[in-house]
Amino acid sequence: MRLTLKRFFDILFSVLALFSLSWILLISWIIAVIDTRTNGVFNQERIGLYGKCFKIHKFRTIQKIHDSGEFQISRMGRILRNFKLDELPQLFNVLKGEMSIVGPRPDISGYYDLLEGENRKILELKPGLTSLASLKYFNEDKLLENQISPLLYNDQVLFPDKVKMNLEYYYHQSFFGDLKIIIKTIVFLFFKSQFRKH
Repeated sequence: MRLTLKRFFDILFSVLALFSLSWILLISWIIAVIDTRTNGVFNQERIGLYGKCFKIHKFRTIQKIHDSGEFQISRMGRILRNFKLDELPQLFNVLKGEMSIVGPRPDISGYYDLLEGENRKILELKPGLTSLASLKYFNEDKLLENQISPLLYNDQVLFPDKVKMNLEYYYHQSFFGDLKIIIKTIVFLFFKSQFRKH
């Protein structure tokens, strides 16, 4: 298989990120293990390139409430989610070639795989760790929590807008464009962390 510039960059970036962020990965995993009383890792099938399913890796942030048997986001899990630390294991998905650094965020079955017409071009893109759409809806969980019908709001407002933005990325993707999105993501996360300190 021909090694494209994007794939070469994905491998290089993920290797360097895993090496430099190994201590954060370890701490996040320990937090997930203690806080959720599980092995700390969550795997779930998502829709990938050309509609093919793959298992995404995340740190577990959901804990079971023993009294009621229901599930909720754990206290520390919410912190992991706020800074997207729960998604760091997806660097391994990038290494395996299932994901890219930049691309549409992978979704569960019933969304991207059901797209029709021109919108299906999005399936020609590998799912990514970050994108302009994911930055726009960085606080998606909180946004949905404030809706009367979160599922309806997602299906009628959020998802169609993500499709529009990801299709725009499909037609204008470039190596330097990806670099700009990565820089925007890093700057966004930095200022978010600085804001929460004050």
